[in-house]
Amino acid sequence: MHHTDSTDHASPPLTRVRWLILGLLFTISVVTYIDRVNISVTARHMMPALGLTDQQMGFVFSAFVIGYALFQIPGGRLGDRWGARVILTIALLWWSAFTAWTAMAPASQLAEWLGIVWALALVRFLLGVGEAVALPNFNRAVTDWLPAQERGLGIGIAIGGIGVGAAMTPPLTAWIMVNYGWQTAFYLSSALGIVLAAVWWLLARDHPADHPWVGKHAAAVDEAGPRKDSAAIPWASLRRTPTVWWLVLSYSCLGYVAYVYMSWFYLYLVNVRGFDILRGGLFASAPFLAILIFCPIGGWVTDRLAQRHGITAGRRKAGMAGMILAGTAIGIGALVDSPYLAIASLSLGAGWLYFTVGAYWSSTSDLSKTHAGSLSGLMNTGANIGGAISPTVTPWIAEHWGWPVSLGAAALIALVGGVLWLKIDPGKGLAEVKSDG
Repeated sequence: MHHTDSTDHASPPLTRVRWLILGLLFTISVVTYIDRVNISVTARHMMPALGLTDQQMGFVFSAFVIGYALFQIPGGRLGDRWGARVILTIALLWWSAFTAWTAMAPASQLAEWLGIVWALALVRFLLGVGEAVALPNFNRAVTDWLPAQERGLGIGIAIGGIGVGAAMTPPLTAWIMVNYGWQTAFYLSSALGIVLAAVWWLLARDHPADHPWVGKHAAAVDEAGPRKDSAAIPWASLRRTPTVWWLVLSYSCLGYVAYVYMSWFYLYLVNVRGFDILRGGLFASAPFLAILIFCPIGGWVTDRLAQRHGITAGRRKAGMAGMILAGTAIGIGALVDSPYLAIASLSLGAGWLYFTVGAYWSSTSDLSKTHAGSLSGLMNTGANIGGAISPTVTPWIAEHWGWPVSLGAAALIALVGGVLWLKIDPGKGLAEVKSDG
């Protein structure tokens, strides 16, 4: 199994195509975030235009998260079964269609049947279903294209696109909305997704050996990995592997904290720290720029540590350190008086949080290369359960006990996620289950 030095001699065509695949995954990651975040900006014009209340808009937001959480495991399973090339192409076309439909739904036949709120909620739910496929299939592609000792960096780069998408979407969407109307923001991001689907289909393949630009050079790739007919999800084996469940639990802690940034950071800066709307918007992108930088670095670090100290120690050191530093930075940010120090510290907290992403996602590939898509889907379901709780709980705690306590709770949850790494042992692989087959 250990072909550790195979990639040290990877051929130039193979190396180049690997970077191309990672570049495409990074770009798709940016687009998923544009399509996810744009509605939180357009809501300011949509709500008065469509006569929606805060509660109704919240319901539409939640519909996306429900679709997204429910379809993580099926999305990963599809990638394990059919490969990331075809599944990501279909997913891009699917969610681009429903992004455009977000603009059309209020005036459509659907709205006549269901009412505007339910029509929008249904469209956003189906958008969530499509986007659920993305991250588990990034992991599938990284697992198929990169050797074990480079997967942390690979998934760190792919998921790092979140930082760009989340940082650039608010100012860009606001500008489009003010100049060309809120519908245009959805049509443009939909068009972007369709173009990207075509590019991905043309340039990507499921395995190096299948790629016309690599072809005969692919012999160097370590264990070329499962082909598309991989077996069903081994639930019995997953149930008996404690590491799987500790991973899900620890990643749920990360999800809780991440969604505090996604949902409340901007309003916290404006309402609590006293920034005006424009400067608040500018500073609200700071955590996402930190994510863009820390995510690939953390992936690179966990790969180096795994090579030096073994898989389990390498993943654990990076995962644990990142979560504990994130908790510490968020705790400090919650308590300091200076608004600028608070931004710096809270942004560092987001960076350290995403520093751990390479360790988490690579651990699912370490556990089982065959089921990397399904396993990472299961883990990401945990993140979205945490993510579904925090947007509601965060303002509730703040209302009762103040924002320092609310952010302090998020800091504590990050620390718990860090400590749980003591239980995570990806080096062991999945538990063996005796079967007659």
